[in-house]
Amino acid sequence: MHVFVTGGTGLIGSAVLAELLGNGHTVLALARSDASARAAEAAGAEPLRGALRDLDVLRAGAARADGVIHLAFANDFSSADALANAITEESAALAAIGEELVGSDRPFVAASGTPLVPGRPSTESDPLPTDGPVGGRGRAVTAVLGLASRGVRSTAVRLPRTVHNQGAGGFAGLLTDIARRTGVSGYPGDGAQRWPAVHALDAAVLFRLALERAEAGTSWHAVADEGDAVRDIAAVIGRRLGLPVESVPTQTYGPLGPVFAADQPSSGAHTRRALGWEPKHPGLLDDLENVRP
Repeated sequence: MHVFVTGGTGLIGSAVLAELLGNGHTVLALARSDASARAAEAAGAEPLRGALRDLDVLRAGAARADGVIHLAFANDFSSADALANAITEESAALAAIGEELVGSDRPFVAASGTPLVPGRPSTESDPLPTDGPVGGRGRAVTAVLGLASRGVRSTAVRLPRTVHNQGAGGFAGLLTDIARRTGVSGYPGDGAQRWPAVHALDAAVLFRLALERAEAGTSWHAVADEGDAVRDIAAVIGRRLGLPVESVPTQTYGPLGPVFAADQPSSGAHTRRALGWEPKHPGLLDDLENVRP
């Protein structure tokens, strides 16, 4: 299958490219810079120059492909406005790609996040949130799944709060960055809230399986660790960096503060049974041992 991939040179995307190419697919990778284009070529993919805001480029990439995997996101969490702008940009990109695929029966796999369900781990049958700081992403991915009724084999791979590799990535990576900047390995509240996690190499396998096998309109959970306590995550980071581990104000985390403070475990049991997906790489707490001072 010739696959158009957005975000193909990031932490998750580079793993997805390797997984696709290693399993007989060819890849057309969106590249927003010369450096990204070189990285895509070095991995064995064909680069397509353009950014997520270049809707005509996205349509052209989708038109050339047998299927699409969308991973790109601005990841600007510096302010509420920056986050809102990133979500608006992504929503327009998903709509443009989806319209190009209507009536083709081609697969369209969109990345999203696992939802928060009070009192229990979320499952694949729970709806994505459509309000709150990241509600716009939920609305956009829900619209992608709705394309199943218009001749698109659209699916969503829901990523947990931390997708990691060699101690980097995801919300745990943000905790590490903030710890380095502030001199404290912090956690909001009492730190008992739980975050799910998955290794990037395991997540990449699930994206491939969804592309190849998933039925239209379905959602899947790339969850290996159902929920690690945030204070345990902070403790490993603090030990690796030689910093004190303390509770810090929720405001420390900017627009993501309410998300960071929430207990949000998630289950991937159905995904494992239905698609035969089995994570094999280190869990988050073990992987954080790779954080360097």
